[in-house]
Amino acid sequence: MIRRMKWRLRSLQPNHHKNNQAEGQGETPISKDIELNEKILKERLGIGTSFDVGVRKLDILGKEIQIYFVTGLCDIEYIIEILKELMDLEARRRRTDNVKEAIENHLTHVQVEYKETLEDCIVEMLSGLIFILVEDEDEAFVIDVRNYPGRGPEEPDNEKVIRGARDGYTENIIENTGLTRRRIRDERLRHEIMRVGVRSKTDICIAYIDGIADPKLVDIIKKELENIEVDGLPMAEKVVEEYMVNQGGNPFPLVRYTERPDVAAVHLFEGHVVVMVDASPSVIITPTTLFHHVQHAEEYRQAPFIGTFVKWIRFFGMFASIFILPLWLLMVLEPNLLPDELAYIGPSEDANVSEFMQIFLADVGLELLRMAAIHTPSALTTALGLVAALLIGEIAIEVGLFTSEVVLYVALSAIGSYANPSYELGIAFKMIRLFLLVVVVSFGSIGFVIACTVIFLMLARIRSLNKPYLWPFLPFDVRELWQIAIRTTVPNLRKRPAIVDPQDTVKQVSE
Repeated sequence: MIRRMKWRLRSLQPNHHKNNQAEGQGETPISKDIELNEKILKERLGIGTSFDVGVRKLDILGKEIQIYFVTGLCDIEYIIEILKELMDLEARRRRTDNVKEAIENHLTHVQVEYKETLEDCIVEMLSGLIFILVEDEDEAFVIDVRNYPGRGPEEPDNEKVIRGARDGYTENIIENTGLTRRRIRDERLRHEIMRVGVRSKTDICIAYIDGIADPKLVDIIKKELENIEVDGLPMAEKVVEEYMVNQGGNPFPLVRYTERPDVAAVHLFEGHVVVMVDASPSVIITPTTLFHHVQHAEEYRQAPFIGTFVKWIRFFGMFASIFILPLWLLMVLEPNLLPDELAYIGPSEDANVSEFMQIFLADVGLELLRMAAIHTPSALTTALGLVAALLIGEIAIEVGLFTSEVVLYVALSAIGSYANPSYELGIAFKMIRLFLLVVVVSFGSIGFVIACTVIFLMLARIRSLNKPYLWPFLPFDVRELWQIAIRTTVPNLRKRPAIVDPQDTVKQVSE
């Protein structure tokens, strides 16, 4: 009996959710009776209760008009200009048989649309636009006067370059599309916008270049976004990512984030699709492979030889961040693996704590320090680093908790991880490093080899939007792999990456 009641409750809950959605998505046509429209809008918008939702009523040429707006999302100067023009129209009192047309011709704005349902008007208004109802008319004017609060386009903190542009994406999706179009003055650049979230109605923009991007890829992304059924997107782009790609238990990032318009533009030229979410400065680049996450704009702001040098230093740092600690621990536990030339590696004196626990505590301690630095006020961040480095580290060595060699290798591993341009990939590498440490202390050299093999096979199985994650290593593509390993000169980059299946494969035609 109890099981049957639980089943009935579970079967009723989805229907209840669907009914709520149906109530929120029902369409109410605009009535010619403006008082009826006002009554419905007052009830649904909470006019008189919510201080930031307002209505301005005017009498123009014998007709009542109502202007609905949200304070804080609109540019008041635009609204005042429209009011002046409409009041001037009323002051002239010119006779006309078509009041609606006369009002339309005096709306001083370049973007005026028409809506036939109150739901469409409400959604637009809550997005920062205004709508105007006219007595005895069943259509509303919708005018884009949005002016979202936010900061200016500043250089992203986590993607700085020595040479290059200093602008970055902001939380304003309109500004973000403008920053992208400033770099791509191609008539085939498409910015398709949709709204996601039953309650939040969050704007999401899909950017791609028609004629380069694979239409099938664009359709897949559109369908994934259209199938999102959730109240809202409070975490913005991260929620969208989880609906677009099946992350599961995989720690490696399946999409790339960037806050730099030049980086997004480069990927658009290659045939990628960029997804922008309103209220987020990070845009999603897809599809991506593992090697997309290890590239940085600084490499292409330097000469080819210098860019190659920077690439290899970064690769070495990331390799060290994964393997230097597990390999050192393996050599300490099995010193017979060391050649005579490296016999000095390993602790020279006995410690009170095992080498594995020292590494584990130090690695976790660095992660805690990083988290503390994020939540520490900027004025105290430097002091926090000095306290951790000078006091905690030095005292831990003196009391015998850590040895100097452990502190050295943990520090080298941490420095290598900071060379990673992708924050998400850096966290994945840290998890892999901790996993290898546990395997080494448990199973020794055999476990280390097996663990590395399992990780490689796992990477080989990962697919992001049906694209192999280890491309161009698997499947092997020597030309693309060469471009990843070596900073190739731009005139020699004549082909777009095959991984995105571009319609136009040629970047530049040789003369």
